[in-house]
Amino acid sequence: MSLPKAVKIKKNGVEYISNVDRLEYTLTELIRAALRDTGKFICNRTRQKIKRRTGRLAKNTQYWVRTRQPTPNLQVGFKPGGFYGLYQEIGTKEIAATKALTTSTENNISQIREIQAQYLSALGTEHGEQIINEKEYEGE
Repeated sequence: MSLPKAVKIKKNGVEYISNVDRLEYTLTELIRAALRDTGKFICNRTRQKIKRRTGRLAKNTQYWVRTRQPTPNLQVGFKPGGFYGLYQEIGTKEIAATKALTTSTENNISQIREIQAQYLSALGTEHGEQIINEKEYEGE
């Protein structure tokens, strides 16, 4: 979807310009972009902490920016090929819990805030409209 145009209304010689649709679209896209970069960051930090035997679990760590809700949200986890990542995350009788995903997120909250602040501070500026990238928001 492209950037909506401003709505212009002329009444009694006065011109009203409404940018509500444009700002609403820009806000949603900036949120998506901030969540995408946050997901990449968390996945990279999690991959560094995962115990490796075959390397399949690190390859199956992924993020999803879900956009069907009114406000987009981020989900980070393991794809079906890395189903045993849950065993490392929570632990079992034989396997001690490493909590790689949880600790990666909790230990980097300040970095996550910085990533999201750089996008959301651009709301209402031309720079905010330039950094919007409408590619797929699922990856790695």
